[in-house]
Amino acid sequence: MNFDSSANLKLQDTDVRLMLAVQQDDASAFEELMLRYQNRVLALLRHMIGNRDTAEDLTQDVFLRIFRARKNYQPEAKFTTWLFTIANNVALNALRARRRKPEVQLSSNNKDDPNNQKHLPEELILAGSGAIPTRQLDKLEIKQMVQSAIDSLGERQRMAILLHKFEGMSYIEIAETMEMTPQGVKSLLCRARLNLRDSLQGYMQRGKKVKN
Repeated sequence: MNFDSSANLKLQDTDVRLMLAVQQDDASAFEELMLRYQNRVLALLRHMIGNRDTAEDLTQDVFLRIFRARKNYQPEAKFTTWLFTIANNVALNALRARRRKPEVQLSSNNKDDPNNQKHLPEELILAGSGAIPTRQLDKLEIKQMVQSAIDSLGERQRMAILLHKFEGMSYIEIAETMEMTPQGVKSLLCRARLNLRDSLQGYMQRGKKVKN
């Protein structure tokens, strides 16, 4: 990135300015970044990993990595792109480790946790998949339905959907985060939407509304 682009990022992105302060060992700037983003990172990792306790540990790992890498930080992109690149890598490493140790797979059934489905953009997921309900559904049923559909996606499709719908990232930003081309992201999201639509339509066509 050239000097002008770096200067523009510093001017336009308050997160970049905070991270540059962290680079100079400003503890209050690091605390501010954590306050801004720890809940968003936690929610993303919870949906990727399927277990809140593990997601909390991984969220700490993400911010620990950010702090350790502070001296090498360069404002070459939006801070959020860099942040979620690290979160993506942490999530994929955790999922690979789980596959190597299937005997310690974690349950994703945290039904008693009020934050279990926090911030999940159910309506956006439904609209983006093209599977709009033809009957009246309550919010709890929609949450459960969308969560099950997202859980059924592959890891990369799930991450792309969450970054696009949950974080509002563009194809270019997702491409940078997931180390893909924008066209590859477009294809990945298209497949993810088709899979979500199949899952959601199958659910909606199976009959009666779930009783609470």
